[in-house]
Amino acid sequence: MLVLSRHRDESIIIGDDIVITIVDIRGDKVRLGIQAPTEIPVHRQEVYDAIQRERSGVQTRAESGA
Repeated sequence: MLVLSRHRDESIIIGDDIVITIVDIRGDKVRLGIQAPTEIPVHRQEVYDAIQRERSGVQTRAESGA
């Protein structure tokens, strides 16, 4: 894992078309701004996990013929 230090209003570039900007820092929370092409999904980890659980459940039901 690459670990970088950034200050407010500084950015990280991923590839040619993804930009992550530190928008705000308050206590132990950091607000990020993310610019990415619309075809690249961007989710918080807990949302991504829920999507994966839902997909897994749908696939399991489809395989069992339900």
